[in-house]
Amino acid sequence: MDDTKFMKDQLIHENKNLLNNLINKSMPSISLPNQEGNLLQLKRNDSFRLIIYFYSLTGNPKKKLPKNWNIIPGAKGCTLENCCFRDNYEKFIQMNALPIGISTQTIDEIKEMTNRLGIQYDILSDSNLFCARKLSLPTFSIDQRTFIRRLTIIVEKNIIKKVFYPIDSIHKHIDSIIKWLK
Repeated sequence: MDDTKFMKDQLIHENKNLLNNLINKSMPSISLPNQEGNLLQLKRNDSFRLIIYFYSLTGNPKKKLPKNWNIIPGAKGCTLENCCFRDNYEKFIQMNALPIGISTQTIDEIKEMTNRLGIQYDILSDSNLFCARKLSLPTFSIDQRTFIRRLTIIVEKNIIKKVFYPIDSIHKHIDSIIKWLK
C-alpha cells in the first residue's frame, strides 16, 4: 500500500530536533505490559538493538475511531505501521535488531490487534503514560484520552542511539530504519 497520498494530506509540522536530547542518553528503567499482560523491561543487557516504535492507536473494525481522528496530523496509519514492522520483522532480526511497539492502548486492545494482524513480537501498553513521561515524548489528546505521537527510537546497549521524528511516510520510515541499521 502506498502511504504517500494520505501522508501528504497530513504533513506534520513538528520541530525535527524536538527529541534530539534523547540521543546518547541511557534508557531509563521502564517495564510495561505486553499483549499477554507480561511485563517487559526496556532497559536490557541483550546484545541486540531495540527498535522501539511508538504509535497512537490502531483501530478495531468493530469500534469507532475517536471523533476527527483521521484529520489529526500523524494519527492515521498506525495499523499500516504495525503491518510494515511485522512484514520486515525477519529483516530486522537479521540485522541484530528487535522491534517493539508501544501505544497508550490497553492490553486487551493491543491483544485484539496483534491477534487480528498476526504480529508475533511484543507490543506494549503505556496506558498510564509512564514511559511517555519518563522520556518526555510528544503526545496529543482527544476525547479525554492522551496518545503518543508516532516516533521511533533505536536503543543499543541501553543507550538511545537514534530518534526518528516526525515520521511523514511509514514506508519511507521503515526504509530509513533499515538503512540506519546497516
